[in-house]
Amino acid sequence: MYFFVDYYVPDRYKEGYGISYTGIDWAEENGFTVIIALDCGIKAIEKVKYATEKGIDFIICDHHRPGDEIPAATAVLDPKRSDCPYPYKELSGCGIGFKLVQAIAMQKEIPFSKLYALLDLVAVSIAADIVPITDENRVLAYYGLKKLNKSPRPGLRSLIQINALNRQLTISDIVFIIAPRINAAGRMDDAREAVRLLISPEGKVAKKNADVLQERNHARKQVDADITEQALNLLIDNPDTASKKSTVLYNRNWHKGVIGIVASRLIEKFYKPTIILTHSNGVVAGSARSVSGFDIYNAIKACSDLLDQFGGHKYAAGLTLPEENVPAFIKRFETVVNETIEDHMLVPEIKIDAELPFRDFNPKFYKILRQFAPFGPGNRKPIFMSADLRDTGWSGIVGENHLRIYARQNGSHSVKGIGYNLGHFCEVVKSGNFDLCFSMEENHYNGNTSLQMNLRDVKSHKPNRLEDPSLIVSSQELDAH
Repeated sequence: MYFFVDYYVPDRYKEGYGISYTGIDWAEENGFTVIIALDCGIKAIEKVKYATEKGIDFIICDHHRPGDEIPAATAVLDPKRSDCPYPYKELSGCGIGFKLVQAIAMQKEIPFSKLYALLDLVAVSIAADIVPITDENRVLAYYGLKKLNKSPRPGLRSLIQINALNRQLTISDIVFIIAPRINAAGRMDDAREAVRLLISPEGKVAKKNADVLQERNHARKQVDADITEQALNLLIDNPDTASKKSTVLYNRNWHKGVIGIVASRLIEKFYKPTIILTHSNGVVAGSARSVSGFDIYNAIKACSDLLDQFGGHKYAAGLTLPEENVPAFIKRFETVVNETIEDHMLVPEIKIDAELPFRDFNPKFYKILRQFAPFGPGNRKPIFMSADLRDTGWSGIVGENHLRIYARQNGSHSVKGIGYNLGHFCEVVKSGNFDLCFSMEENHYNGNTSLQMNLRDVKSHKPNRLEDPSLIVSSQELDAH
């Protein structure tokens, strides 16, 4: 027996991010009797009722926090339900969909090997959803990366080729290269373009679909940069910015598709719980991002009487509200954050795992280090510190404010590194003794592979070796943050 299956992706500007009445109507008009909702639906109480009245069953696969009531769907799969006994709570939205497929396979006695072809999609979802790379996610990501590197589906292969990723892909490659291009479809135009890529057959169709996403991402970058600049100027020009413990900005003309990215950019600069609001489809819509340790979902929940709806996680959430409630929401949210956040949460920290002498910075050590992969939230790439370093004379600024560094330790062992957006530390490196914190990575260039530092911070200090007077004269105290 065969069933007719199709996909539907809500238009985020007309329908919002989750289950929509328009989508349910489309299902009815096209004769569908079952809807499987992926990565949404845990709060869609009324919409599930609406579908039930039309004779449509719902299976919800979600990983967001539920509200006080669970939708009356045929099945609601969400490990964050209080009554859910599933032992691992941090699956991605796609990961929960995969568990549904796995359960059906078990019931139908389909061998798990038949599901292996789906693991490249699962790995992409785990990386893109920024869920912890622990426990079951770690296993799925590990084998998903194997599939992605060995035999990715045609659409992903085309996206990998168009971005010249001629190396073993990591979670970071998905987060910073693959996922933004997939997400750019829905941010800038039609999210179905991303689905078309992922289900592309071999050949020209896959290449064409990858080209479309590449173009969407270029447009997204420009819009993102423009809005970020406007937002930064608003904060810099506002005398109250320094005293506030949160950032909430509203501009009805900002592009809804990038406000979450802009919120993350502002955290990089000001490091406060941040919400960016814009006008969309008759209401104000917002994306929220948080700082380490602070639960922004709970802070938004404390303002729920001012909102139409909200949902999300500890560190990222979405919300909608009437435009007339924006001033009250901004004031209430700041009050909640001010009363609940701890001062240390407002100070960015870099947790250093160990001190690494340059003599141990070598391929043998890196080979051992790679066995801890895949790295990501919950299993971060180790951060090292090396002290008492000097410039070899070859360090300098490259590109747009990136620091290319060549450092030596104890007069002999030298290591190269790159510090993205750390060009302002060039004079520190040139002027005397300094310490570095960094992660180790492979650099692939012109077919050659070498080890380098990916710099996280630079700190200069007064040297302990008083026998070198040149160090005393040129040293200065400067902390990275």
